[in-house]
Amino acid sequence: AVAEETGGMILRLAARALMAGALVGCATTAPTRTAAPLLSAEALAERQRARSEWLGLHETWSFSGRAAISKGDKGGSGRIEWRQHDQRRYEIALSAPVTRQSWRLIGDLHSEAGRIEGLEGGPRDGELAEDLLLETTGWDVPLQQLGSWVRGAPASEYPAQAIVHDAEGRPASFEQAGWTVRYTEWRPGPVGQPDLPVRIEAASGDARVRLLIEDWTFASP
Repeated sequence: AVAEETGGMILRLAARALMAGALVGCATTAPTRTAAPLLSAEALAERQRARSEWLGLHETWSFSGRAAISKGDKGGSGRIEWRQHDQRRYEIALSAPVTRQSWRLIGDLHSEAGRIEGLEGGPRDGELAEDLLLETTGWDVPLQQLGSWVRGAPASEYPAQAIVHDAEGRPASFEQAGWTVRYTEWRPGPVGQPDLPVRIEAASGDARVRLLIEDWTFASP
């Protein structure tokens, strides 16, 4: 009996030792996560200044990718190409591979006028490009601000509220002109160039604009 009791005690002690060892092993091998430190106010201001300065020097640019646009029960998605010739003129081409439909919007940021090509019945012109787009496609798109948003900055001509930055000093979200803009993915820029957005979401009421930007091109200043 004594031998049995002694043997049982030894087994219990061995089990406890194994359990303690397992716990120690988990504690030493489990990955640890640390929150990314927030930038100081001075560092954040410097990154904002550098981004604004770089974007101001590169006013001619283009990107290509995919877009999903909807307003209520009307929506569509497809390839998008945006060409900004300077601070004024822009061209936006959208094509839907499934329906084989495509159109091009030519706009002027100063006059806010626009022209849409590729519609049934021929091109249409309008004094306000945003209204023309809404009338012809049913899509509500903030064309006056979107050119700034896609480059990772609020539009300078309009006040922005509720601005939130991520740990790298990049905009995470803000509100402007009745829209809420969110950035969910960024692409690191080469040396001397700021990071650029990859995924952008903008919403206003039942209107939604989602962009996946695949390629950027900037003309030399």
